[in-house]
Amino acid sequence: MLHDMIDWLLATVDGWGYTGVMVLMAIESSFIPFPSEVVLIPAGYLAHQGRMDPSLVLPASIVGCLIGAFINYGLALAVGRPFLERYGRYFFIAPHVLHKTDAFFARHGAISTFTGRLIPGIRQLISIPAGLARMRVATFAFYTGFGAGLWSLMLIALGYFIGGNEALIRENLPLVTVAALVFAGLTLVVYVVWNHRRQAA
Repeated sequence: MLHDMIDWLLATVDGWGYTGVMVLMAIESSFIPFPSEVVLIPAGYLAHQGRMDPSLVLPASIVGCLIGAFINYGLALAVGRPFLERYGRYFFIAPHVLHKTDAFFARHGAISTFTGRLIPGIRQLISIPAGLARMRVATFAFYTGFGAGLWSLMLIALGYFIGGNEALIRENLPLVTVAALVFAGLTLVVYVVWNHRRQAA
C-alpha cells in the first residue's frame, strides 16, 4: 500500500510540476491541514531522477509557503481574535491550537515566524498570531520565507539523496523533524542571548 501511495504522489507531483508544488505548499502553509512531506520528498526524488530541477522546486515551495502564510496573516488581521476563537474550528483552527501558537509567538516574538516554521503543529498556524499582532509585513515575509526555505530544503534533500527507498523515508523523516527542532532551539538560544546583550548595551 505504501508503495502504491508513493507511486501516486510521484505521478501527481510530476504531473503538476512546479506550479503544483507552489499550490500544494500554499495549501500546506494555510489553515488547511496538509503535510509538506508528501509534496517535497517526492519532488526531491524526481529531482534525483532529473525530471525536476531542485533549483526551481525550492523557490516554488517558498513562494507557495509565503502565499499560504499571508492567507493566515490576512485572515487574522481581517477578522480578529474573538472571531477566530469562536469560529476558528470551522477553518481547522482548534482553540487549543490557536492558544498554543499564541503562546509560542508571545514567548519568542518576531523570530517565532522563522523557528515556528520548523516545528510540526506550529508551522502552519504561526502566521495567525503574527497577523493578530500586526507584525510588520517585511519582517514577517523575511522570517517566514527563511524558515519555510530551510524546512523545504531539508525535505527536498531527503527525497533527493535517499531516492525512492520507502524504508529509508520512513526511518529518516522523524530524524529530519528532530534535526529541525534542534536547529530551531539553537536559533532561539542565539537570538535570546543576542537580544539580551543588545538590550544591556
